Amino acid sequence: MAKKIRSAPAQQGSTQSGVVTSGAVSRENAEHYRWGVDCDAWYLINDEQLSVIEEFMPPGAAEIRHHHEKAQQFFYILSGEVMMEVEGETTLLPAGTSIRVLPGKRHQIRDRVQSGACKDAQAQIGHVVSRSDVQARSYNRDRRENKKQADM
Repeated sequence: MAKKIRSAPAQQGSTQSGVVTSGAVSRENAEHYRWGVDCDAWYLINDEQLSVIEEFMPPGAAEIRHHHEKAQQFFYILSGEVMMEVEGETTLLPAGTSIRVLPGKRHQIRDRVQSGACKDAQAQIGHVVSRSDVQARSYNRDRRENKKQADM
């Protein structure tokens, strides 16, 4: 006898201290923010210990080179190709590959496709940040400072 599988509705779960406790999360109901020049991101999870972010980087987009004192990051490339530079070493990451960036390591991600390419060429990235309470404040402060620098 075949089991009936129900798809999860895309709805916001209940929150307690900013943590989603149940329900499916997607770009449609997640907190959205923009960074850099025309990059879009959605916090699928964002609490004191973990952030899971889905990001779109248009062709030619890049973040500024930076580091996080205590947060470690994990980038998984869902589609497209990016170049990730970590401590001066550049790695090509096509769809289906990932890279871990440890605390204190200077890094920069860049969409490999040249600016002016069609929008369908944008990279789609899954980005996970692991941190403690102190790391969360440091990570969020670092992101705000990086955004200010990028906006200048």
